[in-house]
Amino acid sequence: MTSQIKTVLLLGLLTGLLMILGGLMGGRGGLVLAFGLAMVMNVASYWYSDKIVLKMYKARDLSRGDAPHIHAVVEEMAARAGIPKPRIVLIPQDAPNAFATGRNPDNAVVAVTRGIVRILNPDELKGVLGHELGHIANRDILIQTIAAVLAGAIVFIATMLQWTAIFGIGRDNEERGNPIAALAMAFLAPVAAGLIQMAISRSREYLADDTGARLCGNPLHLAGALGKLDAAAGTIPLEGNPATENMFIVSPFRGRGASSLFSTHPPTAERIARLRAMVGQGR
Repeated sequence: MTSQIKTVLLLGLLTGLLMILGGLMGGRGGLVLAFGLAMVMNVASYWYSDKIVLKMYKARDLSRGDAPHIHAVVEEMAARAGIPKPRIVLIPQDAPNAFATGRNPDNAVVAVTRGIVRILNPDELKGVLGHELGHIANRDILIQTIAAVLAGAIVFIATMLQWTAIFGIGRDNEERGNPIAALAMAFLAPVAAGLIQMAISRSREYLADDTGARLCGNPLHLAGALGKLDAAAGTIPLEGNPATENMFIVSPFRGRGASSLFSTHPPTAERIARLRAMVGQGR
């Protein structure tokens, strides 16, 4: 099953959860209100989150004079991907990592840390930049925003459902149904929504790996980079907010999470294995 199909199915699961909770709440009014509030919050995030995160990490524009190789490589691969050349910024941190942001290809930004420029050779850096351009070309930011809208609505409705199940407010006795089942669903639905969001994030990482390998011309460039970045992530900490974990090419906050089950990234070893297999398949 391709990453694209998995994403569609997972978004469908989020929509299904939302509909179930709406039914448990009773009536369309509460569902429409909750969905509308979640939409406003997440659409605002979609428009302004790139500016917020770049300011959070003190990113500054990386000029062509400071990094002619990076600009040349990004320009070449952006043309190959059929997207405008994104703005390139530098994060002044030694932890080696990178991410892409921006609401669409016309407003995209690729951010690289000071550390990634130091530890990767030019081919490996090209693989990383290809991965980030893959996120932009695949409209991953829009897809993650849609998932966030649905998940946000689920959390909001689940919170309302907890109160109605506990105190029996908002519905007639005949319509109330089983309060224990409703309460259980109210607690489990947000957890399920979070796991589905993480699964979507993992699926998009695999797709960006595939796209990045194609753009850079050699899957082994990205595979070598991922190995180095994964090893460095455990020894060179990134100073930042764990809520931004899903943006980076490898998880920069290892050790802060409870389990790999809740990681927004697929296991690096699996990503490397898939990239190496692409060479054998002639891709």
